[in-house]
Amino acid sequence: MTVYQELKMNKAGSKALSRSCTNRKDKMRHTAIYLFKICLTMAFCMAVVIGFSKIFGNGNSIVGVVVLLCVMAFRFADFGIRTPHAMGALTLMFAILTFGPRLANAGGLVQEFLVNTVCILILMVLGCHNVVMFNHSTLLLCYLLLYGYDVTGDLYIQRLIAMGIGAAATLIVYYRNHRKKVYKRSLGDIFKEFDIHSLRTKWQITMVFGVTTAMLIAGLLHVPRRMWIGIAAMSILVPFHEDAKKRAKSRVPGNIVGCFIFLALYYLLPPSIYNYVGVIGGIGVGLSATYGCQAVFNTFGALSIAVGILGRPGAVFFRIFNNFFGAVYGVLFERGFGRVLDRVSSSTREIPTP
Repeated sequence: MTVYQELKMNKAGSKALSRSCTNRKDKMRHTAIYLFKICLTMAFCMAVVIGFSKIFGNGNSIVGVVVLLCVMAFRFADFGIRTPHAMGALTLMFAILTFGPRLANAGGLVQEFLVNTVCILILMVLGCHNVVMFNHSTLLLCYLLLYGYDVTGDLYIQRLIAMGIGAAATLIVYYRNHRKKVYKRSLGDIFKEFDIHSLRTKWQITMVFGVTTAMLIAGLLHVPRRMWIGIAAMSILVPFHEDAKKRAKSRVPGNIVGCFIFLALYYLLPPSIYNYVGVIGGIGVGLSATYGCQAVFNTFGALSIAVGILGRPGAVFFRIFNNFFGAVYGVLFERGFGRVLDRVSSSTREIPTP
C-alpha cells in the first residue's frame, strides 16, 4: 500500500492497519503516516475556516466549519437513494441550513420552536433514511451551529454567498464519490417509507422533538448557548438504545474533564497561545478513538469562543450545565416519548379483516 492510499483511508482503517502490524518498524511507519494525515487535515481545516472568515467576515467563520463537516462526511456517506435524487435532496437541505436558522432566530420562542421542528424534520427525512450512515450527526450539527452563530444584515448577505459556495463544493464531492453507486430507491420512496409503525420513523420523530423541546425549555429558562443543549440531546438520541445509554455516560464526564483541562491550559499557557486552544482540541478529536475522549476535546473549541461572550467562569459553568441538561433530557425523553409513539403506532395499526 502506498503512502497516498494510506492517506485516503479513514480513521478506523488507519488504526486497524496499524494494529494489524506485527513488525515494529511497519507499525511505526503506519502510525507516522496517520499522524501526518491528521496534521494535513488540521492544516486544511484551519485554512478553510480562516479563509471563510477573511472573505465573508468573522461572523461567518462557522460556515467554513459547516462546509468542512459536509464535504468530509459526504465523501463517504450517502443517502441510500439514486444519485440524481440525492443531489436534489442535498440542494434542498443546504437551503434549509441557509434560511432555517435565520428564520428561527428572527422571532420569539414559539416561532423558533416551530421553525426548528419543521427544518430538523425535513433534514431527518431527506438525509437520514440510511440509518447506518449516521448522517444526522452531520446535518443536525450543522443546523444547530448555524442557529447558534446567527448573523444579520450585511453579514447574512455574505453568509448566503458562503453557503452557496459550500453547497456547490459538497454537491461536487457527493457526485464524484457516489455517482457509480446503484440504488433502486428514489426520493419519493423516502416519503412513502416514512411510517409511524417503523422503528426508523419513530427514531426520526423522537430526534426532532427531543432536540427542539430541549432548546424550547432552555429558552423559557433563559439559558445562554442553548445550541449546546440541542447538540447534547442530539448526540444521545441515536437510533440504537444501548448506544444512547453509553453516550450519556461518556458525554457528561467527558465535558467536565474537558472543562478542567481547558481551565488548566488557560492558567498555564501564555495569552498569546489562547487562540490555538481550539486547534489543540481539534487535534485531540482526530486522535481520539472513543466517544468519551472526543467529548473531552470538543469542549476546547466551544469554550474558546464562549469565553469572549460569557467570560471564563460563565462559559465553563454553562458548558457543563447545558451538556448535563441535554444529555439527561435526551435519555429521559427517549424513554418517555418512545412509549407515546409505541401507543400511537399500536392504536393506528390497521387490523386485518378476516
